[in-house]
Amino acid sequence: MSYDMHKCKITVLKRTLNQDLAQEYLETKGGFGACEQFSDGQEFVLETPYEMPEGFCAWAWADIRGDIITIMAGGDPPWIKQRGVTIAGCTDWFRPVIFKVERTDNPS
Repeated sequence: MSYDMHKCKITVLKRTLNQDLAQEYLETKGGFGACEQFSDGQEFVLETPYEMPEGFCAWAWADIRGDIITIMAGGDPPWIKQRGVTIAGCTDWFRPVIFKVERTDNPS
């Protein structure tokens, strides 16, 4: 059985920093800033949920992949107002990144 998948776009909504937690719990030398892997507003277009986009963080991919599959398969989280969209984030609790995952087409 094969399933047609939607295309989707991942947008970096916000890179955050919990400096207080980093100062209390991390051994950092030279300071600690927001995630350097991404930039706010950066976009990634996906045609398949099975291949991580070039330049994407593997840890963030693992954290949000279930959300990506839901959106690409046509699912809609009931707690999100807009259809075809979800908000997801990586689990780096010192400097989390928040993503918007949205369908961009009808499946072929």
